[in-house]
Amino acid sequence: FWKPISREPALRTGISLVIALLGVAPPVAAQSFWEQFSYDGLRLAGVGADFGGVLSNSITSELIGGVRVDFGAIAPRVRVVVGGSYFRGSYKPERIAEFEQRLEDALVGCACDSIIVGPITQSNIEVFLSLQYLIPPLGRVQPYGGLGFSAHVRDGDGAVIDDTFVEDALDTVAAGIDAAAGIDVAILRQLTLVIEARGVLTSELRSLSVRGGLMVRFP
Repeated sequence: FWKPISREPALRTGISLVIALLGVAPPVAAQSFWEQFSYDGLRLAGVGADFGGVLSNSITSELIGGVRVDFGAIAPRVRVVVGGSYFRGSYKPERIAEFEQRLEDALVGCACDSIIVGPITQSNIEVFLSLQYLIPPLGRVQPYGGLGFSAHVRDGDGAVIDDTFVEDALDTVAAGIDAAAGIDVAILRQLTLVIEARGVLTSELRSLSVRGGLMVRFP
């Protein structure tokens, strides 16, 4: 029923892509750099959940929740984390006003009142894979920085745009690049407090979230 982590082709492919993003070692040291990576250290090392707030360039500030799984070390001081998150927010008033103005400009010669689109919302489901470098700990505090990629499934909704091509345009699947920085604080032997700031860049949305949560560690 449970296959060894090292045999999961999808996970290995994703990890390989992230490693490629980090492949910035100079040519002379390239061989030794790649030799540090191995799938032998991958295992189920922890499971956690987090909660916080998210800011973006288009959506109003909202709450965000997520889960994450630590799959252990793939290189010295480098761990693999896979997770997901969800948030739902409304488009900012200035973005709606810009859309309404463009519609009015397009209706040349129309004897009509000002166009009011009304609120438009969008939900975002994210799945990410991140390589996190563990900075030397400070007592019970383990700082880290991470880089990875993500997939986003978005669903737009609004009374005026429902069942139109505008709604179809907001219902998208997009890829993103993630960067994270945070700390793990050991509360108990197998329980850690996680505090993290995560930035996400996609073609349509740029966001920054700050979250806190708990992770259960497995020996």
